[in-house]
This record gives sequence, structure tokens and C-alpha cells, in this order.
Amino acid sequence: MMVSKPVEFRGSALEDLRAFPEAARGEAGYQLDQIQRGREPDDWKPMNAVGRGVREIRIRDAAGAFRVLYVAKFDDAVYVLHCFQKKTQKTSKTDMNLTAQRYRDLLKELGR
Repeated sequence: MMVSKPVEFRGSALEDLRAFPEAARGEAGYQLDQIQRGREPDDWKPMNAVGRGVREIRIRDAAGAFRVLYVAKFDDAVYVLHCFQKKTQKTSKTDMNLTAQRYRDLLKELGR
């Protein structure tokens, strides 16, 4: 049996996730649970522009499009870097930069 990895939220990611509408929040929780168990989320894409191994969970809901950016390549935990509602087709530079900064901070913290 696969041991479940803990999820660790970086910066304001947990508060941001809690601000999602209930259905989107529930879907994000389900997808993170899949990742914790070593499975792939249902709808994701790599975000290598942010950092190696960073992925984006894509959630579509009646209230709009929501994103959870995370990295799961480390053995100790699944790190959620950023959660936000997507307002346009393209992910904003602000969201990309914030995620990239949190990723760099995480690498420094892990000594990589």
C-alpha cells in the first residue's frame, strides 16, 4: 500500500484555497488527495516555466476556472505553491512570479 505524503502549503496558498467556492474547493481537495497517494490528478499540465516538476491542477467550476500549482517530486511532501482563480486565458505574470518565488524559496529551504 502506498503511504500518503503530507501536503504542505506555502505562503498564502491555504488561505487562497479556502477562498475558492465550495465545489471548486472540494475538487481541489480530491485532486490533492490523488497526488498524495501517488496518482495523477484528473486535469493537469506541467508548469516548467515556473520550475522543474511544478504542475498545475485545472479545475473548472460554475464560478469559473481555478488553479492549484504544486510540486510533488520530493519524497517528504506535496508542496502547494499557489492557488488562484484564473480570470483570463493566459496565467498572469503576477501568479507565475509568485509561484516561481515560492518554488525558489522551497528549494533553498530543502537545500537543493
